Amino acid sequence: MSFLDLAKTRYTAKTYSTDNKISDEKINLLKEIIRLSPSSINSQPWKFTFVTNEKMKEKFAASSYWNGQKINEASNLVIFSVLDNIDIFEKQINEHLNQGSINYYNEFVKVKGENEIKAWLKHQVYLSLGFFLSACAELGIDSTPMEGIKNNEYDDILQLENYKTLFAVAIGYRNTEDSNQPSLTPKSRLQMTEVVQTL
Repeated sequence: MSFLDLAKTRYTAKTYSTDNKISDEKINLLKEIIRLSPSSINSQPWKFTFVTNEKMKEKFAASSYWNGQKINEASNLVIFSVLDNIDIFEKQINEHLNQGSINYYNEFVKVKGENEIKAWLKHQVYLSLGFFLSACAELGIDSTPMEGIKNNEYDDILQLENYKTLFAVAIGYRNTEDSNQPSLTPKSRLQMTEVVQTL
């Protein structure tokens, strides 16, 4: 299937089949793909947590407002966290990046101060989200990106040091009766002329 066809058929799942689980092989592929996500200057200020254990999924579902049902039904939950400690981030890039990339960070990002640095770090994690959703579609896996979660409670459950939860993605296989799938509810997007221009 072409990428355009994937874009036309991919959608945000609202209900999942509880009988259909993602294979370990595909989960391992997703882990490798997400590890290879692009980021500005190859900064990689992230951590990705794959949750398969049903008891753990239930804990996160209870801290996810109206998204709890999706998480409980889905095969897996993937949590996207951002590195929240600037000192540790700077140590990481000094150890792993070339001098040109480090210079870019120092000259164009660091000078803006802590709030802007942390906003920039979050942007990198959002880049990985698009990459991940596309990978899921290519592997025939349905997905539901979710910002509607209680981030602080996720942080407590994860007990991550120096990271903060940004959002999560439920993944699995759709319930065949999910009314949100494009075959039942056609995708709605703005017209090309409204969102794309050529200069």
